[in-house]
Amino acid sequence: PTATYLWEKRGVVPFLKIDKGLEAEVDGVQLMKPIPGLDDLLERAAAAGIFGTKERSVVNAANPAGIASIVAQQFAIGRQVAAHGLMPILEPEVTISIADKAQAEALLQAEILKALEGVEGQVMLKLSLPTVPDFYLPLVKHPKVLKVVALSGGHARDTANAILAQNHGIIASFSRALSEGLSAQQSDAEFDAVLQGAVDGIYAASIT
Repeated sequence: PTATYLWEKRGVVPFLKIDKGLEAEVDGVQLMKPIPGLDDLLERAAAAGIFGTKERSVVNAANPAGIASIVAQQFAIGRQVAAHGLMPILEPEVTISIADKAQAEALLQAEILKALEGVEGQVMLKLSLPTVPDFYLPLVKHPKVLKVVALSGGHARDTANAILAQNHGIIASFSRALSEGLSAQQSDAEFDAVLQGAVDGIYAASIT
């Protein structure tokens, strides 16, 4: 099975993206759309050897009510995932271009810390790179957080790497930044060289 091959033969921990996209913005946030048939999907994922899941929603403003609702939804889905023996990656992404990003991050961290009090076991968190270096250290060090990973959020790779290197204990979970510079028009050797350079740079930023 693909998940077994990735994990046991290539050292790639398999995760499953479960969200179905975003609702329209309300109170400065976009919640996840309903996920029909989630319990059946999670049961099949567990049987297939998947380690965990990923579920994304978006914060577009430092709105206390909206951020409280986005954290509540993330943790509710996380509990459902954990009930099937899977590890949830909770991903309340803060949009990097908003004027009140630092305030939104402060509200988000406060809500996450409150929600963690009710967690049995552990969760993972996938968060936008913070405005203030090491701002998320309380989450990195929290006993109920297995790992905090960072999304690039639209930053160019060099910028994302520079910010990530300032945040200890957080590793990269980049997609857009990882694929930067890759093209179907490249030869195999060119493609491999660009990808290797991307991996090396992201790895170096992740081990601070």
